Amino acid sequence: MGGYPEGAPCWADASLSDLAAGKRFYGELLDWTFDEDTPARHGHYTNAYKDGKRVAALQPKRDGRMPTTWTVYFATPDARALAARIREAGGQVITDPLPVPPHGTMAVAADPGGAVFGLWQADAHTGFELTREPGSFCWTEVYTRDKDQADAFYESVFGYLGGSAGSHDELGADIRTWSLPGTEPGPGTAVGARSLMSPAFPAVLPDHFLVYFRVEDCDASAAACTRLGGRVTAEPFDIRYGRMAVLNDNQGATFAILGGQPVGT
Repeated sequence: MGGYPEGAPCWADASLSDLAAGKRFYGELLDWTFDEDTPARHGHYTNAYKDGKRVAALQPKRDGRMPTTWTVYFATPDARALAARIREAGGQVITDPLPVPPHGTMAVAADPGGAVFGLWQADAHTGFELTREPGSFCWTEVYTRDKDQADAFYESVFGYLGGSAGSHDELGADIRTWSLPGTEPGPGTAVGARSLMSPAFPAVLPDHFLVYFRVEDCDASAAACTRLGGRVTAEPFDIRYGRMAVLNDNQGATFAILGGQPVGT
């Protein structure tokens, strides 16, 4: 079993049309290295490493109609029991718990607003080996237009304790942080958050999770994203915890970068 408590973000992966192009983009932007010769039986699922430690994964899409996106996974000791709670709380289980021996058991779910996330019951693959350092995962938020529905769902399913973290001024987001049961709720113990989408977000944009990676220099990384064929969708701006930007990679997958001290440290 892995060391991440239930409800903690423990993994993230990107589904891309062109795996080789994704490796070139993230290899230069975040200084990642990758598994070589990944087996076809695992869908060429490719782990990414920073300083030799596992930080995320890239995988080729099995179907071109699937979205090009980053997915965050939350830890659980029992994926089937968690899937049942998700259904009871009004969510949807998109992919039923599936053993991936010897690594663990995965599932994919969506909250009542349609935001998609993963579940991971660890075995040999325990999840992130490095977080909150440059080139690694540091934060996630679900963006929603119905904060009451989202709060009720995640606090029921994971037992999160909610606290206020103000707003991201540039995005106009009302934020409620999530702390794990048994902790004092607030930014110091937060593992993620719910953000209310402001009118600045396109009306067609559905509820979704945003995955953040830590960088040394937010402005330089945003400029590098453009140079590498990606796009900056929210230019670098200052928030309480540092300086952030929202980017699209060279295939359209959206993620955020944060320079400074991440929440929860």
